[in-house]
Amino acid sequence: MKILHPDKITLESIQDILTSESPIALSETAIERILRCRQYLEEKIEFEDQAIYGVNTGFGSLCDERISNSDLEKLQENLLMSHACGTGDEAPKELVRMMILLKIHALALGHSGVQLQTVQRLIDFLNEDIIPVVFTQGSLGASGDLSPLAHLSLPLIGKGEVFYKNEKRLASEVLEETGLQPIRLKSKEGLALLNGTQFMSAYGVYCIQKSRELINTANHIACMSLDAFDCKFDSFNLHIQQVRPHRGQMKVAESIRRIISDSEIIQQEKIHVQDPYSFRCIPQVHGATDDTIEYVAQTFLTEINSVTDNPTIFPKEDMVLSAGNFHGQPLALGLDFLAIAMAELGNISERRTYQLISGQRDLPAFLISNPGLHSGLMIPQYTAASIVSQNKQLSTPSSIDSIVSSNGQEDHVSMGANAAVKLLKIIENIERILAIELLTATQALEFRRPLTSSDIVENIFATFRKHVPMITEDRMLYKDIEKSIAFVKNGIKNTLDA
Repeated sequence: MKILHPDKITLESIQDILTSESPIALSETAIERILRCRQYLEEKIEFEDQAIYGVNTGFGSLCDERISNSDLEKLQENLLMSHACGTGDEAPKELVRMMILLKIHALALGHSGVQLQTVQRLIDFLNEDIIPVVFTQGSLGASGDLSPLAHLSLPLIGKGEVFYKNEKRLASEVLEETGLQPIRLKSKEGLALLNGTQFMSAYGVYCIQKSRELINTANHIACMSLDAFDCKFDSFNLHIQQVRPHRGQMKVAESIRRIISDSEIIQQEKIHVQDPYSFRCIPQVHGATDDTIEYVAQTFLTEINSVTDNPTIFPKEDMVLSAGNFHGQPLALGLDFLAIAMAELGNISERRTYQLISGQRDLPAFLISNPGLHSGLMIPQYTAASIVSQNKQLSTPSSIDSIVSSNGQEDHVSMGANAAVKLLKIIENIERILAIELLTATQALEFRRPLTSSDIVENIFATFRKHVPMITEDRMLYKDIEKSIAFVKNGIKNTLDA
Protein backbone atom coordinates (compact mmCIF):
# COMPACT_ATOMS: atom_id res chain seq x y z
CA MET A 1 0.00 0.00 0.00
CA LYS A 2 1.31 3.45 -0.98
CA ILE A 3 0.16 6.02 1.58
CA LEU A 4 -0.24 9.58 0.30
CA HIS A 5 0.76 12.11 2.93
CA PRO A 6 -0.02 15.83 2.63
CA ASP A 7 3.64 16.51 3.27
CA LYS A 8 6.09 17.40 0.55
CA ILE A 9 6.32 14.94 -2.31
CA THR A 10 9.28 14.81 -4.67
CA LEU A 11 9.59 14.35 -8.40
CA GLU A 12 11.14 10.96 -7.72
CA SER A 13 8.37 9.80 -5.37
CA ILE A 14 5.76 10.59 -8.03
CA GLN A 15 7.40 8.14 -10.38
CA ASP A 16 7.71 5.56 -7.61
CA ILE A 17 4.01 5.82 -6.77
CA LEU A 18 2.82 5.65 -10.36
CA THR A 19 5.02 2.69 -11.33
CA SER A 20 4.24 0.70 -8.20
CA GLU A 21 1.69 -2.09 -8.39
CA SER A 22 0.62 -1.35 -4.82
CA PRO A 23 -2.75 0.37 -4.28
CA ILE A 24 -2.82 3.98 -3.12
CA ALA A 25 -4.51 5.30 0.02
CA LEU A 26 -4.76 8.61 1.90
CA SER A 27 -2.96 9.05 5.19
CA GLU A 28 -4.97 9.81 8.33
CA THR A 29 -3.55 13.34 8.34
CA ALA A 30 -4.76 13.94 4.79
CA ILE A 31 -8.23 12.62 5.62
CA GLU A 32 -8.43 14.88 8.67
CA ARG A 33 -7.43 17.95 6.67
CA ILE A 34 -9.97 17.26 3.92
CA LEU A 35 -12.81 16.67 6.40
CA ARG A 36 -11.98 19.73 8.49
CA CYS A 37 -11.88 22.03 5.47
CA ARG A 38 -15.16 20.69 4.07
CA GLN A 39 -16.94 21.06 7.40
CA TYR A 40 -15.72 24.63 7.76
CA LEU A 41 -16.98 25.55 4.26
CA GLU A 42 -20.40 24.00 4.83
CA GLU A 43 -20.82 25.92 8.06
CA LYS A 44 -19.71 29.11 6.31
CA ILE A 45 -22.37 28.69 3.64
CA GLU A 46 -25.12 27.73 6.07
CA PHE A 47 -24.62 30.39 8.72
CA GLU A 48 -23.19 33.36 6.80
CA ASP A 49 -24.99 35.19 4.03
CA GLN A 50 -22.05 36.37 1.98
CA ALA A 51 -21.00 35.94 -1.62
CA ILE A 52 -18.07 33.54 -2.01
CA TYR A 53 -16.64 33.34 -5.50
CA GLY A 54 -17.32 30.04 -7.22
CA VAL A 55 -19.16 28.70 -4.18
CA ASN A 56 -22.41 30.64 -4.46
CA THR A 57 -21.57 32.88 -7.43
CA GLY A 58 -21.03 32.40 -11.13
CA PHE A 59 -17.58 32.02 -12.65
CA GLY A 60 -15.18 34.31 -14.48
CA SER A 61 -16.92 37.50 -15.57
CA LEU A 62 -20.14 36.10 -14.03
CA CYS A 63 -18.60 36.37 -10.57
CA ASP A 64 -21.21 38.92 -9.46
CA GLU A 65 -24.13 36.61 -10.25
CA ARG A 66 -25.39 35.16 -6.96
CA ILE A 67 -26.53 31.52 -6.97
CA SER A 68 -29.19 30.25 -4.56
CA ASN A 69 -28.22 27.54 -2.07
CA SER A 70 -30.66 25.13 -3.73
CA ASP A 71 -28.70 25.36 -7.00
CA LEU A 72 -25.18 24.99 -5.64
CA GLU A 73 -24.81 21.33 -6.57
CA LYS A 74 -26.20 21.92 -10.07
CA LEU A 75 -23.78 24.83 -10.45
CA GLN A 76 -20.79 22.55 -9.94
CA GLU A 77 -22.04 19.92 -12.38
CA ASN A 78 -22.72 22.59 -14.98
CA LEU A 79 -19.20 23.89 -14.48
CA LEU A 80 -17.62 20.55 -15.34
CA MET A 81 -19.75 20.06 -18.44
CA SER A 82 -19.45 23.60 -19.80
CA HIS A 83 -15.68 23.70 -19.39
CA ALA A 84 -15.00 20.35 -21.07
CA CYS A 85 -14.10 22.00 -24.38
CA GLY A 86 -10.80 20.30 -25.10
CA THR A 87 -9.76 19.32 -28.58
CA GLY A 88 -6.69 18.18 -30.49
CA ASP A 89 -4.56 15.18 -29.62
CA GLU A 90 -5.26 13.09 -26.55
CA ALA A 91 -2.78 13.56 -23.71
CA PRO A 92 -0.63 10.46 -23.11
CA LYS A 93 -2.24 8.14 -20.57
CA GLU A 94 0.83 8.12 -18.34
CA LEU A 95 0.62 11.89 -18.06
CA VAL A 96 -3.10 11.76 -17.28
CA ARG A 97 -2.35 9.32 -14.48
CA MET A 98 0.17 11.82 -13.15
CA MET A 99 -2.45 14.57 -13.39
CA ILE A 100 -4.78 12.51 -11.20
CA LEU A 101 -2.06 11.93 -8.62
CA LEU A 102 -1.10 15.60 -8.52
CA LYS A 103 -4.74 16.64 -8.18
CA ILE A 104 -5.20 14.18 -5.29
CA HIS A 105 -2.15 15.58 -3.54
CA ALA A 106 -3.26 19.21 -4.02
CA LEU A 107 -6.73 18.51 -2.65
CA ALA A 108 -5.27 16.57 0.28
CA LEU A 109 -3.41 19.67 1.45
CA GLY A 110 -6.73 20.70 3.01
CA HIS A 111 -7.46 24.13 1.54
CA SER A 112 -9.91 23.26 -1.26
CA GLY A 113 -13.14 22.35 0.53
CA VAL A 114 -13.91 19.13 -1.34
CA GLN A 115 -15.67 16.06 -0.02
CA LEU A 116 -13.54 13.16 1.11
CA GLN A 117 -15.40 10.84 -1.26
CA THR A 118 -14.43 13.01 -4.22
CA VAL A 119 -10.74 12.61 -3.46
CA GLN A 120 -11.25 8.92 -2.75
CA ARG A 121 -12.88 8.45 -6.14
CA LEU A 122 -9.80 9.93 -7.83
CA ILE A 123 -7.76 7.38 -5.90
CA ASP A 124 -10.15 4.67 -7.11
CA PHE A 125 -9.42 5.75 -10.67
CA LEU A 126 -5.70 5.24 -10.14
CA ASN A 127 -6.14 1.94 -8.33
CA GLU A 128 -8.54 0.60 -10.97
CA ASP A 129 -6.52 2.11 -13.84
CA ILE A 130 -9.47 4.16 -15.07
CA ILE A 131 -7.85 6.94 -17.09
CA PRO A 132 -9.98 9.88 -18.28
CA VAL A 133 -9.61 11.05 -21.87
CA VAL A 134 -7.93 14.47 -21.74
CA PHE A 135 -7.12 16.65 -24.72
CA THR A 136 -3.97 18.70 -25.25
CA GLN A 137 -5.64 21.87 -26.55
CA GLY A 138 -7.95 24.15 -24.61
CA SER A 139 -6.05 25.52 -21.62
CA LEU A 140 -4.80 29.10 -21.35
CA GLY A 141 -2.80 28.19 -18.25
CA ALA A 142 -4.26 31.04 -16.23
CA SER A 143 -7.35 29.98 -14.26
CA GLY A 144 -5.40 26.80 -14.01
CA ASP A 145 -5.87 24.16 -16.67
CA LEU A 146 -9.65 24.54 -16.87
CA SER A 147 -10.45 22.50 -19.95
CA PRO A 148 -8.03 19.57 -19.39
CA LEU A 149 -9.08 19.32 -15.75
CA ALA A 150 -12.75 19.40 -16.76
CA HIS A 151 -12.16 16.34 -18.93
CA LEU A 152 -10.18 14.75 -16.09
CA SER A 153 -13.08 15.33 -13.70
CA LEU A 154 -16.10 14.47 -15.86
CA PRO A 155 -15.89 10.73 -15.10
CA LEU A 156 -16.36 11.55 -11.40
CA ILE A 157 -19.96 12.42 -12.21
CA GLY A 158 -20.35 9.59 -14.71
CA LYS A 159 -19.77 11.65 -17.83
CA GLY A 160 -17.07 11.86 -20.47
CA GLU A 161 -14.80 9.08 -21.67
CA VAL A 162 -12.10 6.96 -20.10
CA PHE A 163 -9.53 4.37 -21.04
CA TYR A 164 -10.19 1.11 -19.24
CA LYS A 165 -8.50 -2.18 -20.01
CA ASN A 166 -6.91 -0.62 -23.10
CA GLU A 167 -10.27 0.47 -24.51
CA LYS A 168 -11.81 3.92 -24.81
CA ARG A 169 -15.26 3.74 -23.28
CA LEU A 170 -18.00 5.88 -21.80
CA ALA A 171 -17.26 6.69 -18.18
CA SER A 172 -20.81 5.81 -17.17
CA GLU A 173 -20.37 2.25 -18.46
CA VAL A 174 -17.05 1.76 -16.69
CA LEU A 175 -18.34 3.11 -13.38
CA GLU A 176 -21.26 0.70 -13.53
CA GLU A 177 -18.97 -2.20 -14.43
CA THR A 178 -16.60 -1.47 -11.55
CA GLY A 179 -19.33 -0.74 -9.04
CA LEU A 180 -18.38 2.91 -8.55
CA GLN A 181 -21.24 5.36 -8.07
CA PRO A 182 -21.06 8.81 -9.69
CA ILE A 183 -20.18 11.57 -7.25
CA ARG A 184 -22.79 14.24 -6.44
CA LEU A 185 -20.64 17.32 -6.32
CA LYS A 186 -21.32 19.81 -3.57
CA SER A 187 -20.60 23.52 -3.36
CA LYS A 188 -17.17 24.64 -4.59
CA GLU A 189 -16.09 21.13 -5.66
CA GLY A 190 -16.31 21.68 -9.39
CA LEU A 191 -14.15 24.75 -9.10
CA ALA A 192 -11.65 22.93 -6.87
CA LEU A 193 -11.36 20.23 -9.51
CA LEU A 194 -11.05 22.57 -12.49
CA ASN A 195 -8.85 25.29 -11.01
CA GLY A 196 -5.28 24.08 -10.69
CA THR A 197 -2.12 23.56 -12.68
CA GLN A 198 -2.04 19.77 -12.83
CA PHE A 199 -1.93 19.54 -16.64
CA MET A 200 1.08 21.86 -16.88
CA SER A 201 2.63 20.26 -13.81
CA ALA A 202 2.30 16.69 -15.07
CA TYR A 203 3.90 17.60 -18.39
CA GLY A 204 6.63 19.51 -16.59
CA VAL A 205 7.45 16.74 -14.13
CA TYR A 206 7.56 14.17 -16.93
CA CYS A 207 9.76 16.36 -19.14
CA ILE A 208 12.13 17.10 -16.26
CA GLN A 209 12.53 13.39 -15.62
CA LYS A 210 13.14 12.73 -19.32
CA SER A 211 15.55 15.68 -19.54
CA ARG A 212 17.63 14.31 -16.68
CA GLU A 213 17.88 10.99 -18.49
CA LEU A 214 18.70 12.66 -21.80
CA ILE A 215 21.48 14.88 -20.45
CA ASN A 216 23.16 11.74 -19.13
CA THR A 217 22.62 9.99 -22.45
CA ALA A 218 23.95 13.02 -24.33
CA ASN A 219 27.12 13.03 -22.23
CA HIS A 220 27.79 9.37 -23.02
CA ILE A 221 27.11 9.74 -26.74
CA ALA A 222 29.27 12.88 -26.82
CA CYS A 223 32.14 10.83 -25.38
CA MET A 224 31.75 8.38 -28.21
CA SER A 225 31.86 11.28 -30.68
CA LEU A 226 34.93 12.75 -28.98
CA ASP A 227 36.92 9.60 -29.69
CA ALA A 228 35.34 9.12 -33.10
CA PHE A 229 36.63 12.60 -34.06
CA ASP A 230 39.98 11.98 -32.33
CA CYS A 231 39.53 14.94 -29.98
CA LYS A 232 41.87 16.36 -27.36
CA PHE A 233 41.16 15.97 -23.64
CA ASP A 234 42.29 19.42 -22.49
CA SER A 235 38.78 20.88 -22.53
CA PHE A 236 37.69 18.59 -19.71
CA ASN A 237 40.62 19.23 -17.39
CA LEU A 238 39.52 19.97 -13.82
CA HIS A 239 41.57 23.19 -13.72
CA ILE A 240 39.58 24.62 -16.64
CA GLN A 241 36.33 24.04 -14.78
CA GLN A 242 37.59 25.42 -11.47
CA VAL A 243 38.25 28.85 -12.92
CA ARG A 244 34.66 28.99 -14.24
CA PRO A 245 32.84 26.87 -11.68
CA HIS A 246 29.25 26.75 -12.88
CA ARG A 247 27.64 23.74 -11.24
CA GLY A 248 26.46 22.15 -14.49
CA GLN A 249 29.76 22.72 -16.27
CA MET A 250 31.67 21.13 -13.39
CA LYS A 251 29.26 18.19 -13.32
CA VAL A 252 29.38 17.53 -17.06
CA ALA A 253 33.18 17.77 -17.25
CA GLU A 254 33.51 15.35 -14.35
CA SER A 255 31.11 12.99 -16.09
CA ILE A 256 33.11 13.16 -19.33
CA ARG A 257 36.35 12.45 -17.46
CA ARG A 258 34.76 9.48 -15.72
CA ILE A 259 33.37 8.04 -18.94
CA ILE A 260 36.33 8.39 -21.28
CA SER A 261 39.57 9.00 -19.39
CA ASP A 262 40.81 5.40 -19.90
CA SER A 263 40.39 5.54 -23.68
CA GLU A 264 43.35 4.64 -25.89
CA ILE A 265 42.12 7.08 -28.51
CA ILE A 266 41.80 10.06 -26.20
CA GLN A 267 45.26 9.42 -24.77
CA GLN A 268 47.11 9.19 -28.07
CA GLU A 269 49.14 12.17 -29.27
CA LYS A 270 47.20 14.67 -31.39
CA ILE A 271 48.50 16.61 -34.37
CA HIS A 272 45.73 19.23 -34.28
CA VAL A 273 45.78 22.13 -31.83
CA GLN A 274 42.07 22.61 -31.15
CA ASP A 275 38.73 20.95 -31.67
CA PRO A 276 35.52 22.54 -32.99
CA TYR A 277 33.27 24.12 -30.38
CA SER A 278 30.70 21.31 -30.57
CA PHE A 279 33.35 19.05 -28.99
CA ARG A 280 35.48 21.51 -27.06
CA CYS A 281 32.56 23.27 -25.37
CA ILE A 282 30.58 20.21 -24.27
CA PRO A 283 30.96 21.08 -20.56
CA GLN A 284 29.80 24.64 -21.14
CA VAL A 285 26.81 23.82 -23.36
CA HIS A 286 25.66 20.55 -21.79
CA GLY A 287 26.38 22.04 -18.39
CA ALA A 288 24.15 25.06 -19.00
CA THR A 289 21.33 22.72 -19.99
CA ASP A 290 21.93 20.66 -16.86
CA ASP A 291 21.72 23.80 -14.72
CA THR A 292 18.47 24.77 -16.40
CA ILE A 293 16.95 21.35 -15.78
CA GLU A 294 17.66 21.61 -12.07
CA TYR A 295 16.41 25.19 -11.85
CA VAL A 296 13.13 24.23 -13.49
CA ALA A 297 12.91 21.12 -11.29
CA GLN A 298 12.91 23.35 -8.20
CA THR A 299 10.07 25.43 -9.65
CA PHE A 300 7.98 22.34 -10.27
CA LEU A 301 8.82 20.83 -6.89
CA THR A 302 7.34 23.94 -5.29
CA GLU A 303 4.32 23.83 -7.59
CA ILE A 304 3.30 20.22 -7.01
CA ASN A 305 3.35 20.87 -3.26
CA SER A 306 1.13 23.95 -3.58
CA VAL A 307 -2.58 24.74 -3.46
CA THR A 308 -3.49 26.11 -6.88
CA ASP A 309 -7.29 26.26 -6.93
CA ASN A 310 -9.48 29.26 -6.08
CA PRO A 311 -10.90 30.39 -3.74
CA THR A 312 -8.51 29.09 -1.10
CA ILE A 313 -9.93 28.09 2.27
CA PHE A 314 -8.18 28.62 5.61
CA PRO A 315 -10.31 27.01 8.34
CA LYS A 316 -7.94 27.83 11.18
CA GLU A 317 -7.79 31.51 10.21
CA ASP A 318 -11.53 31.64 9.36
CA MET A 319 -10.82 32.97 5.86
CA VAL A 320 -11.96 32.18 2.34
CA LEU A 321 -9.76 34.14 -0.03
CA SER A 322 -10.18 34.59 -3.77
CA ALA A 323 -6.80 35.15 -5.40
CA GLY A 324 -4.62 33.90 -8.25
CA ASN A 325 -2.63 30.82 -7.24
CA PHE A 326 -3.95 29.06 -10.33
CA HIS A 327 -2.00 31.36 -12.68
CA GLY A 328 0.58 29.30 -14.54
CA GLN A 329 3.22 31.97 -15.11
CA PRO A 330 5.97 30.33 -12.97
CA LEU A 331 5.42 27.10 -14.87
CA ALA A 332 5.11 28.71 -18.30
CA LEU A 333 8.43 30.50 -17.89
CA GLY A 334 10.08 27.32 -16.60
CA LEU A 335 8.67 25.22 -19.43
CA ASP A 336 9.87 27.74 -22.02
CA PHE A 337 13.31 27.90 -20.38
CA LEU A 338 13.63 24.12 -20.41
CA ALA A 339 12.48 23.98 -24.02
CA ILE A 340 15.28 26.36 -25.05
CA ALA A 341 17.87 24.48 -23.00
CA MET A 342 16.91 21.07 -24.38
CA ALA A 343 16.74 22.40 -27.94
CA GLU A 344 20.35 23.51 -27.54
CA LEU A 345 21.30 20.00 -26.45
CA GLY A 346 19.99 18.82 -29.81
CA ASN A 347 21.61 21.72 -31.63
CA ILE A 348 25.14 20.88 -30.49
CA SER A 349 24.54 17.16 -31.03
CA GLU A 350 23.68 17.72 -34.69
CA ARG A 351 26.85 19.79 -35.11
CA ARG A 352 28.95 16.86 -33.89
CA THR A 353 27.13 14.60 -36.34
CA TYR A 354 27.94 17.05 -39.14
CA GLN A 355 31.64 17.13 -38.21
CA LEU A 356 31.85 13.33 -38.11
CA ILE A 357 30.59 12.90 -41.69
CA SER A 358 32.65 15.79 -43.11
CA GLY A 359 35.65 13.68 -44.17
CA GLN A 360 38.09 15.24 -41.70
CA ARG A 361 40.71 13.65 -39.41
CA ASP A 362 41.26 10.52 -41.46
CA LEU A 363 37.56 9.64 -41.54
CA PRO A 364 36.06 8.89 -44.97
CA ALA A 365 33.43 11.29 -46.29
CA PHE A 366 30.01 10.31 -44.93
CA LEU A 367 31.66 7.44 -43.04
CA ILE A 368 31.46 4.92 -45.86
CA SER A 369 34.35 3.09 -47.48
CA ASN A 370 33.36 3.85 -51.06
CA PRO A 371 31.79 7.35 -51.05
CA GLY A 372 30.18 8.27 -54.32
CA LEU A 373 28.79 4.86 -55.10
CA HIS A 374 27.47 4.88 -51.53
CA SER A 375 26.01 7.91 -49.72
CA GLY A 376 26.68 6.41 -46.31
CA LEU A 377 25.50 8.65 -43.48
CA MET A 378 24.98 11.75 -45.61
CA ILE A 379 21.21 11.92 -45.22
CA PRO A 380 20.74 11.08 -41.51
CA GLN A 381 22.46 14.42 -40.88
CA TYR A 382 19.79 16.05 -43.06
CA THR A 383 17.18 14.43 -40.85
CA ALA A 384 18.87 15.66 -37.69
CA ALA A 385 19.14 19.15 -39.15
CA SER A 386 15.44 19.25 -39.98
CA ILE A 387 14.53 18.19 -36.46
CA VAL A 388 16.89 20.76 -34.95
CA SER A 389 15.19 23.42 -37.07
CA GLN A 390 11.77 22.30 -35.85
CA ASN A 391 12.99 22.55 -32.26
CA LYS A 392 14.09 26.13 -32.88
CA GLN A 393 10.58 26.92 -34.08
CA LEU A 394 9.03 25.16 -31.10
CA SER A 395 11.30 27.07 -28.72
CA THR A 396 9.53 30.36 -29.37
CA PRO A 397 8.26 31.13 -25.85
CA SER A 398 4.57 30.60 -25.17
CA SER A 399 4.80 32.68 -22.00
CA ILE A 400 5.29 35.94 -23.90
CA ASP A 401 1.81 35.62 -25.37
CA SER A 402 -1.50 36.47 -23.73
CA ILE A 403 -5.08 36.62 -25.01
CA VAL A 404 -7.89 38.25 -23.05
CA SER A 405 -10.70 35.88 -22.04
CA SER A 406 -13.93 35.82 -20.00
CA ASN A 407 -15.07 39.30 -21.04
CA GLY A 408 -11.87 40.87 -19.78
CA GLN A 409 -12.00 39.40 -16.27
CA GLU A 410 -9.16 37.05 -17.16
CA ASP A 411 -7.08 39.63 -18.96
CA HIS A 412 -3.63 38.06 -18.65
CA VAL A 413 -2.94 34.38 -19.23
CA SER A 414 0.28 32.34 -19.15
CA MET A 415 -0.21 29.98 -22.12
CA GLY A 416 1.69 27.48 -20.00
CA ALA A 417 -0.29 24.52 -21.33
CA ASN A 418 0.89 25.29 -24.86
CA ALA A 419 4.44 25.56 -23.50
CA ALA A 420 4.02 22.15 -21.86
CA VAL A 421 2.77 20.40 -24.98
CA LYS A 422 5.50 21.74 -27.25
CA LEU A 423 8.19 20.98 -24.65
CA LEU A 424 7.20 17.33 -24.79
CA LYS A 425 7.58 17.42 -28.58
CA ILE A 426 11.05 18.94 -28.19
CA ILE A 427 12.02 16.20 -25.72
CA GLU A 428 10.90 13.54 -28.20
CA ASN A 429 12.87 15.30 -30.92
CA ILE A 430 16.01 15.31 -28.78
CA GLU A 431 15.80 11.54 -28.52
CA ARG A 432 15.83 11.35 -32.32
CA ILE A 433 18.72 13.79 -32.73
CA LEU A 434 20.85 11.98 -30.15
CA ALA A 435 19.97 8.67 -31.79
CA ILE A 436 21.36 9.94 -35.09
CA GLU A 437 24.55 11.11 -33.38
CA LEU A 438 24.86 7.66 -31.78
CA LEU A 439 24.40 5.97 -35.14
CA THR A 440 27.04 8.24 -36.64
CA ALA A 441 29.55 8.02 -33.80
CA THR A 442 29.49 4.21 -33.69
CA GLN A 443 30.09 4.13 -37.43
CA ALA A 444 32.99 6.56 -37.11
CA LEU A 445 34.58 4.55 -34.30
CA GLU A 446 34.85 1.61 -36.70
CA PHE A 447 37.46 3.60 -38.61
CA ARG A 448 39.59 4.10 -35.48
CA ARG A 449 40.27 0.42 -35.04
CA PRO A 450 42.37 -1.27 -33.76
CA LEU A 451 42.49 1.54 -31.18
CA THR A 452 39.75 1.32 -28.58
CA SER A 453 37.79 3.82 -26.60
CA SER A 454 37.08 3.61 -22.85
CA ASP A 455 35.52 0.60 -21.19
CA ILE A 456 32.21 2.44 -20.78
CA VAL A 457 32.10 3.61 -24.39
CA GLU A 458 33.09 0.18 -25.69
CA ASN A 459 30.31 -1.37 -23.60
CA ILE A 460 27.76 0.97 -25.15
CA PHE A 461 29.26 0.36 -28.60
CA ALA A 462 29.08 -3.44 -28.26
CA THR A 463 25.50 -3.35 -26.98
CA PHE A 464 24.43 -1.02 -29.77
CA ARG A 465 26.04 -3.26 -32.37
CA LYS A 466 23.71 -6.07 -31.30
CA HIS A 467 20.88 -3.95 -32.68
CA VAL A 468 22.51 -2.00 -35.52
CA PRO A 469 25.42 -3.50 -37.51
CA MET A 470 28.14 -1.46 -39.18
CA ILE A 471 27.11 0.15 -42.46
CA THR A 472 29.35 -1.27 -45.23
CA GLU A 473 27.13 -0.29 -48.15
CA ASP A 474 23.95 1.71 -48.61
CA ARG A 475 20.80 0.29 -47.08
CA MET A 476 17.46 1.66 -45.84
CA LEU A 477 18.70 3.68 -42.90
CA TYR A 478 15.32 4.62 -41.49
CA LYS A 479 15.22 1.22 -39.84
CA ASP A 480 18.63 1.80 -38.29
CA ILE A 481 17.47 5.20 -37.06
CA GLU A 482 14.37 3.69 -35.48
CA LYS A 483 16.48 1.07 -33.70
CA SER A 484 18.84 3.77 -32.53
CA ILE A 485 15.91 5.83 -31.21
CA ALA A 486 14.68 2.81 -29.30
CA PHE A 487 18.18 2.38 -27.85
CA VAL A 488 18.23 5.99 -26.67
CA LYS A 489 14.70 5.73 -25.24
CA ASN A 490 15.80 2.71 -23.23
CA GLY A 491 18.43 4.92 -21.64
CA ILE A 492 22.18 4.66 -21.34
CA LYS A 493 21.86 3.82 -17.64
CA ASN A 494 19.78 0.74 -18.45
CA THR A 495 22.33 -0.27 -21.08
CA LEU A 496 25.20 -0.02 -18.62
CA ASP A 497 23.23 -1.86 -15.93
CA ALA A 498 22.26 -4.71 -18.27
